[in-house]
Amino acid sequence: MENTNIIEAENLTKIYKLYNKQMDRLKEALHFSKKKYHKEFKALKEVSFKVKSGECLGIIGKNGSGKSTLLKILTGVLTPTSGSLQIKGKISALLELGAGFNPDFTGLENIYLNGTIMGYTREDMDSKLKDILDFADIGEFIYQPVKSYSSGMFVRLAFAVAINVEPDILIIDEALSVGDIRFQQKCYRKIDELKRTKTILVVTHDMAAINKYCDRVLWINEGELVDEGDPKSISKKYQAFMIGSEFKKMNFNQQSDHAQDGSNTSVSDEVELLSDELEVMGDNKALITGISLLDAYTNEKVSVVEGNQHLKLLIRINIMEDIYRPIVGFSIKDRLGTIISQTNSYVLGFEMESLIPGRNYVFGFDFKFPNLNHGQYTISPAIASGTQEDHCQHSWVHDALILQVLPAGYEELSGIVHMSDVGFLTF
Repeated sequence: MENTNIIEAENLTKIYKLYNKQMDRLKEALHFSKKKYHKEFKALKEVSFKVKSGECLGIIGKNGSGKSTLLKILTGVLTPTSGSLQIKGKISALLELGAGFNPDFTGLENIYLNGTIMGYTREDMDSKLKDILDFADIGEFIYQPVKSYSSGMFVRLAFAVAINVEPDILIIDEALSVGDIRFQQKCYRKIDELKRTKTILVVTHDMAAINKYCDRVLWINEGELVDEGDPKSISKKYQAFMIGSEFKKMNFNQQSDHAQDGSNTSVSDEVELLSDELEVMGDNKALITGISLLDAYTNEKVSVVEGNQHLKLLIRINIMEDIYRPIVGFSIKDRLGTIISQTNSYVLGFEMESLIPGRNYVFGFDFKFPNLNHGQYTISPAIASGTQEDHCQHSWVHDALILQVLPAGYEELSGIVHMSDVGFLTF
């Protein structure tokens, strides 16, 4: 089944009939002229996509966008109003808490119930029982009714069953968000392992997980397929959409820069103007036009850095409209687009004066670079206004600066941050 389509959805549509009163449903059924007493709500609107065998597909969208409806159609819980769906292989799904489990049955009884639903005999489930119990790790609670379980215990058992019934397709809908951190990490390690042989569909609001584990992403909004493609690209568009900002690719070679400088000219000259086509989001009240990373001692521009190196980051911004309570900051991201670190003027305690349109400003950060593992990282500068909790994004340039971090001498160590300032004690 390798490289073949294991799921093919064509124009999937799901329409719900909404009635103001229960009696209206009966009136509609009995009315001789077929008068309608309902309003139609389209939860899905002609959604089409394909999933290849062995692919890990992420599905994103705000709450109420139709993601769960789509998954229920894929698992056979719901029937589409129109459209066609072809699935090759056995599906195991971890949907909302409670789905597929009888609350009055014990955990053990529900294991065998789910096995029966999946077409396994009791003997088959006997052979899988140890693996399920070991993964769930809920001890004697396996003999208690699941209605007495906490949400964390429930998802432990549900996930353990879902991965051990040997599905061709594993579907996970936000359920892992209720587990504790150790169990979440255990589940994601298992997903990493299953990716080699299984097809996986994941619904989550965690963009870091989307970027790390998924090969492709579907973005659904108001029941419609908005976009699909590379996780990093789609997650950036989705992030901009969720904060009400415009997302676009901008060619900075074509940007004219006639604004009056509001900063020290010598400092402004140190900032290298952006010259590539970059992805930008914001409302265009300001535009970041330049960024430079300098060694704090020599003031030379650097693109290769070491952990704990003393640096200065300069950001040049062109202001188009008055900006009150401005916030300037930056993010450091790894090659998967995961934010490693962030800071800004607000959290650092600097209250800035309003910025005047028609002028350029240069803002700087003086810091020691994190002691990161060797590899490539990017810096994304941003300007907003308001507070950390409630702000409006004016300009955020994704991956404006690419850095190479030199090896710290112990390349075989895993992780992102090297812990160098650590004491070793003997007793």
